[in-house]
Amino acid sequence: MAVLVGAFAFRLWPVMKATALPSSGLSLTALLAGAVIIGLSPIFVRLSELGPMSTAFWRVGLALLPLLAWRASGPAASQASQNPRSLRDVAALALPGVLLAGDLLAWHISIHITSVANATLLANLAPIFVVLGNWLLFRVAVTRMFLIGLALSLLGVAVLSRGGAASGESHVGGDALAFLAAAFYAGYFLALSRLRSRYSTLTTLLWSSGAAALCILPVAPVFEPALWPWTIYGWAIVLGLAWICHVGGQGLIIYALALLPASFSSLTLLIQPVVAACVAWLVLNEPLGGLQALGGAIVVAGILLARRG
Repeated sequence: MAVLVGAFAFRLWPVMKATALPSSGLSLTALLAGAVIIGLSPIFVRLSELGPMSTAFWRVGLALLPLLAWRASGPAASQASQNPRSLRDVAALALPGVLLAGDLLAWHISIHITSVANATLLANLAPIFVVLGNWLLFRVAVTRMFLIGLALSLLGVAVLSRGGAASGESHVGGDALAFLAAAFYAGYFLALSRLRSRYSTLTTLLWSSGAAALCILPVAPVFEPALWPWTIYGWAIVLGLAWICHVGGQGLIIYALALLPASFSSLTLLIQPVVAACVAWLVLNEPLGGLQALGGAIVVAGILLARRG
């Protein structure tokens, strides 16, 4: 199964390499590295001793510490140039964080009630929503091939969910939440892509993380009994999730968005389920069934076809 999942990445690489802008080799490398690192995040979420919402809060809350230290160490003139100058600027910088909060809450919960592979693959339907968002908001043309790819992806989702249910590794509610997370993450991607021409990686990541933490903080204590980790192990898990996956992974992706188009960049999300499925197999003993593998292959084929269109 791991070989089959790895083949997805092998097939994806030539498409990504051919689609990238000629002068963006470093950005493409950063994008790929960020996607691989974020692919580890569902493992941290599943291993956390806290509930999914509290884990989501610490993921973005603890990320603020190195980001604020990074900002404090920079030149004062550079910091001043990155400050929002109006209420509209504040709203624009906070919007990705609001969408990120919705994505993390939906995705973290789905990771606990469906398989890691299903939750991650379905959440990575975001490229479909990115193109639909570009069409609805910015009137980017949608072709017939895109619609065929969209239909193929939805068929793959149905097969994937059916295969997971048959093997006992899936839950319809968890799959639906992962699907919702994809819509939120697509909005996050589109909002970030509109900011990167004006603000640095640090500024966009700092504001989006802070806004997400403020959105999640009032929600987590209402639905979960514990907000604070109570062991060293618990703190290690949320620190790794915050500093390695969020600051490292998201930071690399935001950096790459400055030079790569959002629709293309969102394709690298397909590497995340590859990483997540392989690590879940090794660490959580969570194999994929044959029907799930078929559904995953159909989803990936649909996304690639939609992007080509």
